[in-house]
Amino acid sequence: MYYYLITLAVVALDQLTKWIVVQNMEIGQKIEVIPGFLYWTSYRNNGAAWSILEGHMWFFYLITVIVIGIIIYIMQKYAKGKRLFSISLAFILGGAIGNFIDRVLHQEVVDFVQTVWGNYYFPIFNVADASLSVGVVLMLVYVFVDDRKTKGIK
Repeated sequence: MYYYLITLAVVALDQLTKWIVVQNMEIGQKIEVIPGFLYWTSYRNNGAAWSILEGHMWFFYLITVIVIGIIIYIMQKYAKGKRLFSISLAFILGGAIGNFIDRVLHQEVVDFVQTVWGNYYFPIFNVADASLSVGVVLMLVYVFVDDRKTKGIK
């Protein structure tokens, strides 16, 4: 059950940071945090990364509800006793719920973390997006390292 606490913490942090951005920044406003690398940039996205499927909110509602259901089912059925697997699912679930709340309440997602790598501007993201990414990386570590080790596969 600890993984549901991780999910709750992700959702709470995501919604709190988005609320702070909405209350204190104008859309498009940029605050330099680490010169030339990290910025808080207030942005709204009604699509996915790089504004993919912009304006197709019905698609995101449907996919998110399905993904949330599948993750909860997997957590209940297969994740018990598998700490890394459970944690990865908790991060993915927290990220999915965080952005789903935005989409349902505002028909867009509040993004604000922007990184720049030389001339490349990475898509602006938020805590939920970062949580999804961390969850996927942890899942890959589980699949290719942890799970193989417990099964004795080299």
